[in-house]
Amino acid sequence: MANNTVVFKALQLANEQRNAYGLRYNDFARYRKHCANRTHRLRSTLKMTHGKGREFKKLPSLTPEIVKDGHLQLLLLKAERAWAYSQELSSLALLPANADKASTLRHSATGRFRRAVNWSTQLLSLCQSLHASSRLSAENLIQVTVYTLILNGRFLRYRDEFDDALIQLSVARGLLDELAASAATSRDQALATLFSDAEVAGKHRNHIVEGCDAIIKKFKSEADTAGQGASRKKLAELKWEDQPVPVRNPELVDVLLKVQEAEQRLEGFQQSTSGSSSKKGVAAYDAILLALSDAEDVARKLVETQQLTGSTSTASGGARDIQFVHAYIVYQLLSRRIQRDLLLVSALLSSESTQPGRSTKSKSEQVDARLFPAVVKLLDTVLQSLNQMRALSVVDDSPDLASAVEARLSFTKARRCLFLARSYAPLKKYAEALTLIQHANIHIRETQSTLSLSDVDPISSATPSYFPLSRESVSELEGTLASEGLQFKRDWFAFNGGSLDATAKADKKPLFFDIAVNYVALDMPALRARAGLEPLEETEAAAPPVMEKRQAVTEDPVVESPETKAAPAPARGGLSSLLGGWWGRS
Repeated sequence: MANNTVVFKALQLANEQRNAYGLRYNDFARYRKHCANRTHRLRSTLKMTHGKGREFKKLPSLTPEIVKDGHLQLLLLKAERAWAYSQELSSLALLPANADKASTLRHSATGRFRRAVNWSTQLLSLCQSLHASSRLSAENLIQVTVYTLILNGRFLRYRDEFDDALIQLSVARGLLDELAASAATSRDQALATLFSDAEVAGKHRNHIVEGCDAIIKKFKSEADTAGQGASRKKLAELKWEDQPVPVRNPELVDVLLKVQEAEQRLEGFQQSTSGSSSKKGVAAYDAILLALSDAEDVARKLVETQQLTGSTSTASGGARDIQFVHAYIVYQLLSRRIQRDLLLVSALLSSESTQPGRSTKSKSEQVDARLFPAVVKLLDTVLQSLNQMRALSVVDDSPDLASAVEARLSFTKARRCLFLARSYAPLKKYAEALTLIQHANIHIRETQSTLSLSDVDPISSATPSYFPLSRESVSELEGTLASEGLQFKRDWFAFNGGSLDATAKADKKPLFFDIAVNYVALDMPALRARAGLEPLEETEAAAPPVMEKRQAVTEDPVVESPETKAAPAPARGGLSSLLGGWWGRS
């Protein structure tokens, strides 16, 4: 009956429990305690306790008729608990502090390992009975079989029985290959690949697993039926330089599926709209960037786990490992971020160029003063992304790609200098603007030199190209720099004749002040106090320097000798004091 069907994915459950509770960092003690707590909760849920107090209640034997998925989980976690304990004891036996009791610890570890194999064998026997009564699918039975074979093979290897261990592990590898080849989803495929990468291949499955061919045939039939409605969950093949990018972790498959769905939505939006540089088109990249950020986070944690545990890649020699996958995802994240920023720059510039009523002034004086600084800020983000991209191992290992990234670095620097110069021009800082134009020309020459080093441009030839760059666009920017530089020179000459002191024209003192200061007494103490200067001494204050040019007025209005003129008399008040300089002349 359909309602009696049991769904039990042993490999998926074991992988999720191990990664979530300590084995990602080889913390076997934490994982063992988690398995103990989980088994206690399952016993309570399934009513499999021995009672309370001193009265002992014997548990009824498990039969296929009463088995639920919780019973299968209980047996699996018992096996996991015993296996984790054996690994913990083996690690303790290797410590120098436990050298005197290393033999005892290894003996205990062997006993726990044997108990784990016993629990897994009971689990397999129960699952075979469920499959025979059509209550368990062929896929679930194969997963339990693989789990038991791997556990038993590792136990034989632990006891140095390498030939028997090789047979067990090779059969497990063959079954995992079948699971990966006929998986309905990319997550199931990655799960099978994750377990199979740790083992070796072989040809002994028919001797180890009873009715193996019939089980595999039934599994393929079930997979074909289930795969018809699950095609959307298939992850498209990822390639780098025409070589596949391996994705062996189910968690990574989940986030990459979200990236794939976001990219499909963006493609549909671009096909339904006339232009991809609109602000709505820019906003469509947010979902892709969010999904790629999650994928980068998962890949980075996997890399950190590999580094902390000291384990090496489980892929075959020459294959690409998780570090390569992480660098690949970071490259995709940076490329999408650059594409989004460049589209936003295009949207800003196009919206400004469509404004009506433009005058015949230079471009820097026509637009909103906030536009060019905003473009410069976006180009700064593009430069940051390009610098991070250039430091990636996948870029550094490809000379053509490295040259393409460096060319775009120089080109973006030239554009940044141009828009920064346009930001200075409205402020009448033409010297700074022309200096930036010169720097931009240097970056243009660097771009042309870098582009000439290689005839191949992997970025422009990619689909889609996140930063297309051609020699025509470089020449166009070079012409723009020449015309803008000439316009800045003309504006500078019209402003103040090309003087470096931009404020000289505005702060020039009129001739009136040169004349009036000779005849009008200034309140110098008040002016010095307002300027924050110390007051003059009394002798200096009594004879201000500006008064030396005036003729002194004496009490006797007669012609004075040169000796008398050298000692000026105190100035009088009133009208005679004001006009005394004229009346006292001979």
